[in-house]
Amino acid sequence: MKILILGAGATGGYFGGRLAAVGADVKFLVREKRAQQLADNGLVIESPFGNEQTRVKTVLADQLTAAHDVIIVSCKAYDLNSAIDAIRPAVGPSTLVLPLLNGIKHLDTLDAAFGAEHVLGGSCHLSVTLGENGEIRHLNQLHLLTFGPRTPSQLPQCRKILEVFSAANFEPKLREDMMQAMWDKWVLLASLAGLTCLFRASVGEISATPHGRGLMLALIEECRSVAQANGHEPSADHMANIASLLTDPSSKVVASMLRDMQKNARIEADLIIGDMLARGEAAGLKTPLLSVAATNLACYEAQRVASEA
Repeated sequence: MKILILGAGATGGYFGGRLAAVGADVKFLVREKRAQQLADNGLVIESPFGNEQTRVKTVLADQLTAAHDVIIVSCKAYDLNSAIDAIRPAVGPSTLVLPLLNGIKHLDTLDAAFGAEHVLGGSCHLSVTLGENGEIRHLNQLHLLTFGPRTPSQLPQCRKILEVFSAANFEPKLREDMMQAMWDKWVLLASLAGLTCLFRASVGEISATPHGRGLMLALIEECRSVAQANGHEPSADHMANIASLLTDPSSKVVASMLRDMQKNARIEADLIIGDMLARGEAAGLKTPLLSVAATNLACYEAQRVASEA
């Protein structure tokens, strides 16, 4: 099975590096500088699950011609259009694109580019960052990659992908109800990002305030109602787990979006908060906290752009 990883950043590099370490046929589509860095040092992973330094195969955009069986895309949503242009030469009649982006709006963009029959559902639970020398630093105890078919015809190939993934040092999970899995993660992520970015504080710091816990539970409920209105209500157990995680007074967890804001970097506001808000409004729901969270992020983006002008 020929696997192409778009880029060798933190997320794609982690999963691709784990696959390459066990001999999977993996190639990284990278820019020239990253290709040279990988040629010099290999792909380096520093992780609680074991470190790796693996020689990997790379390809530049102008060298990409052959179709691949699977293409893993883990870019930021605002880079998706350029990512589509980059991987297009590698998409053949039987290629499956596995996106590991947040939210679900990206599926419409990928479907329009390649056809829904070529696009799987996917998500990951992984906290990683890229070090100064290109090393991938794994920051938590999760390295779960969940994927699955969006049409029944994709299921046999998904089972073959699972066989390949299962040999590597991460946790792959095949979900036949992948759209529900993506909504489940989105409810968690939108709730976490909404308030930690609004208050520039961790889950524990918010929960320690007189009204923080109530506000978090209210935002979680807004996101749940949006999922329900769109036919993907999370289970009671999943909702209880989200509530427990996001009201833990000892938690130091913040959304990765907040870490981006602290660096004055571009954020995925529209895909995580904005799209959740839009789908709620389209369903006729009242979502005041989502509106506040979206306005906060819009103000940040406007200020960031102005500061760079």
